[in-house]
Amino acid sequence: MADTALATPPETKMEPGRAMSAAAAATCNQIVDPAVYANQPVLDAAFIRLRAEDPLAWCEPEGFRPFWAVTKHADIMEVSRQNKLFTNGEREMLSYEEVEKGVYAQFGQPHLLKTLVQLDDPMHFKLRHLTQEWFMPQNVKQREAGVRAIAKQFVDRMEDLGGECDFQNDIALHYPLRVIMQILGVPESDEPMMLKLTQEIFGAQDEDLSRNKGALEDRDVGEGLASIQQTLAEFFMYFTAITADRRANPRDDVSTVIANGTVDGEPIGQLEAMSYYIIVAAAGHDTTSASTGGGVLAMLQDPAQLKKMMDDPKGMARTAVDEAIRWTTPVKHFMRTAQADYEMRGKSVKAGESLLLCYPSGNRDEEIFEDPFKFRVDRSPNKIISFGYGGHMCLGMHLARLEMQIIYEELFSRVKSIELNGDPTFIKANFVGGPKSIPVRYKF
Repeated sequence: MADTALATPPETKMEPGRAMSAAAAATCNQIVDPAVYANQPVLDAAFIRLRAEDPLAWCEPEGFRPFWAVTKHADIMEVSRQNKLFTNGEREMLSYEEVEKGVYAQFGQPHLLKTLVQLDDPMHFKLRHLTQEWFMPQNVKQREAGVRAIAKQFVDRMEDLGGECDFQNDIALHYPLRVIMQILGVPESDEPMMLKLTQEIFGAQDEDLSRNKGALEDRDVGEGLASIQQTLAEFFMYFTAITADRRANPRDDVSTVIANGTVDGEPIGQLEAMSYYIIVAAAGHDTTSASTGGGVLAMLQDPAQLKKMMDDPKGMARTAVDEAIRWTTPVKHFMRTAQADYEMRGKSVKAGESLLLCYPSGNRDEEIFEDPFKFRVDRSPNKIISFGYGGHMCLGMHLARLEMQIIYEELFSRVKSIELNGDPTFIKANFVGGPKSIPVRYKF
């Protein structure tokens, strides 16, 4: 558990005679490789094989502790709904075994942060409850006018750019950033810094976004970990100042809620508070940026779908949003650790073993989605697994949907034509990622 101080990461128990299947042997190194997540056809092929041949696959990829790859939609939901049996605290994401050992050696615990992602109940529930009201549908709805005003500003910016831009870098990255920074109470002048730090965290595996490109090129795990710690330290310094200000001068923003938050009558700890700021500031815009751009790119690559959207922006926007989130799946995985033996698909998952919830695979499961490799702006129903399921379901999902719906309405009701103006590129990341560049030309 995240609150348990240990000297070294726990050994993953391995049953005598357990071996990888042919499908797992052929794909396990691919589904952990950041570069493969920037190459959708290769990733799709890996998951297609696993779903067909070994949907609960024992994987032993090089450099990582072993895990079960959970690739079917129904199985991801089955694991996700059982939060007491399958917990987050020990291992919430893929990390190189050397990194895990480095974190344990320095901090005596599995994680650098204690966000909602790393915590289990009861602490997870108590911390989540602090800000939950801000992100409930009825309260998100009250922000619609303000979000729409921001969306219009960014469509105006696109028009002012004169017919060509990089949609991802000029529009999709900055629009959700502005929304979540206003909710946090971070001034607009600090947005570039927030974006840079966020990209250094989620883009740490990509040479264009990493803080320490040399460490990435040299595969220096120690230097890579040090770089992440430097980024987190900058976040900590910034939000420590925010905390002091909001305690002295409370405002109507989420930072005030975090700064003055209490659990069981006591102020929340410094690490928990800093982690809370970071998860809201970083995840609160990066995933929405990825899905916003990913949806636009998918439409540009399929003229029939683009025409449907442009013919009826308000009618299509709602369903197009969920399809964009399914198609992009910005959060690629979370991990869970079994607390007791469990039978699934005729296999025995042992207590202490980890499970990789493969969201891109679940979102293209042929048993759930008709024609899953086709982007459809009007897909309905759309049983996306992108927001997770169960007690850890994404806190900001209602805000993300609203932001995307509004920007799609505003953009496609004004633009007269839009097309790709070069080859798109994608972030190399096995945890959180999406488009890196979407060059477009257009007319208003």
